[in-house]
Amino acid sequence: MAQYLLGIYQPDGEPPSPEFLEPIMREVEAFGAELRESGAWVFSGGLHPPSTATVVTARNDDILVTDGPYLEGKEHLGGFNVIEVPDLDAALAWGRKLAKATTLPIEVRPLQWGSCS
Repeated sequence: MAQYLLGIYQPDGEPPSPEFLEPIMREVEAFGAELRESGAWVFSGGLHPPSTATVVTARNDDILVTDGPYLEGKEHLGGFNVIEVPDLDAALAWGRKLAKATTLPIEVRPLQWGSCS
């Protein structure tokens, strides 16, 4: 079994109104329930807005710490799911379901585990 990240990309700017988000969140909750019931769910998380990010960069012997996202963009990673499935085809099937539920772009990427030592 392989693990994949399903990254949810959200547009920058103010969040949509509750009336707009309510039906989407129902679909996302149904997706999450199906994912858990299938046994493919490993863990999920949502992220605070990019304005809460801090970037730590090593430059030679110096460490630079800056507020906010490192790159300027029109969208940002807003949340993610880590799943465990047999192969990329299965991961893409879950990615399609999540894209349909969220109406947002979903990046499907295999995880590569290693050590920090």
